Amino acid sequence: MNKERVVVAMSGGVDSSLTAALLKKEGYEVIGITMQIWPSTENPKEDEGGCCSLSAVEDARRVANKLDIPFYVVNFKDLFEEKVIQDFKDEYAKARTPNPCIMCNREIKFGAFLQKAKELDAYYMATGHYAKIDQNQQGRYIIRKAIDESKDQSYTLYNMTQEQLKHTLFPLAEYKKTQTRELAKEFGLRVHNKPDSQEICFVPDDDYNRFLKENYPEIIEPGPILDLEGNKLGEHDGLPFYTIGQRKGLDLQTHKKWYVVELDQERNAVIVGDNEDVFAESLIADDLNWIAIESLSDSMKVKAKIRYNTSAAEATIYPLKDNQVKVVFDHPQRAITPGQSVVFYDQDIVVGGGLIK
Repeated sequence: MNKERVVVAMSGGVDSSLTAALLKKEGYEVIGITMQIWPSTENPKEDEGGCCSLSAVEDARRVANKLDIPFYVVNFKDLFEEKVIQDFKDEYAKARTPNPCIMCNREIKFGAFLQKAKELDAYYMATGHYAKIDQNQQGRYIIRKAIDESKDQSYTLYNMTQEQLKHTLFPLAEYKKTQTRELAKEFGLRVHNKPDSQEICFVPDDDYNRFLKENYPEIIEPGPILDLEGNKLGEHDGLPFYTIGQRKGLDLQTHKKWYVVELDQERNAVIVGDNEDVFAESLIADDLNWIAIESLSDSMKVKAKIRYNTSAAEATIYPLKDNQVKVVFDHPQRAITPGQSVVFYDQDIVVGGGLIK
């Protein structure tokens, strides 16, 4: 493989565009690739700004032309539908709340895309993620948080393997987002002020309920809303429309504030309680991946993050059988949600992570 060649995943946004520009400036032979992953059930319009829209492909192509680098569009539609969208549906069908961006990183960006880079004889692939790849004293590849903590994406990368880390570059690790936009402007990239895409790429309007209703009506079945004692308080529209900690949208004819405490798949019931009932001291996680360590053989103090947009909390992790861990928090955490990922940190280093059961 050619150590000077790098394939950049270009989404048409400012981060991936600057990634390509910086690497070219450093002297790499850069190839830009946009992954075509929008599913056939959707019809992205030209004016949609998400990472999978047709206009995003054109933005990426224009940046590649500006940088004078080869540019290709690679069709990952079927694989994306099989690995990411199917998992999204399956998790909701099990009364869990998935994070499709983490699945996409695992299966598509650092799985299939890296394989494509190797087929092009590139030693490296690169993305616009805000995270830092480093090596510890033992030579093990590790992930550190980005300089810009408000943009840090290390949480979504905990599934990366040593082989993937060895062949991946994250040039934006040392930049703040404001610097990224300024640099992109200096490079003459038209996307320097393009807004960040917030929604999931295959749900362009961010309306999960509509997406699930239209595409997977078979997993949606109305049922009872029960309190913790089993008393029926009302009816729900289908378990996929609710998540742990939710208060709005319950439409219960009562003055009391109710919160979703559990989604009971067996009874097809939404269980509600008081706000304090949404807090828990521990969780079990499986489907684990370790980055900073080979495996967990003893208890370990960490900071554990139970979703992307919350702060990490002090905790102790304990190894269990069947590649599972128990996470015990120093202080109870709100809305621990099955299907979401829990990621463990030692200061700014990602130790590893797994899926909350």
